[in-house]
Amino acid sequence: MIFHVVLEKAEDGWIVAEAPALPGCVSQGKDEKEALENIKEAITAWLWAEDQKAVASLPKKLKHKPIVVAV
Repeated sequence: MIFHVVLEKAEDGWIVAEAPALPGCVSQGKDEKEALENIKEAITAWLWAEDQKAVASLPKKLKHKPIVVAV
């Protein structure tokens, strides 16, 4: 998957990275490279958390078991 990321230099010199398509998905780094590495991890964690919320909201008695698909 591809996500657009916005980088902004904070007052303390750190680089803040945000994925606008994923509300609240923000990270930072000492430099641009580190900020991009960290936002990739944050995106993965954000998507995992959203998936867990969706699975938790499924009816308890499903006709078929959910299948995990890696993208």
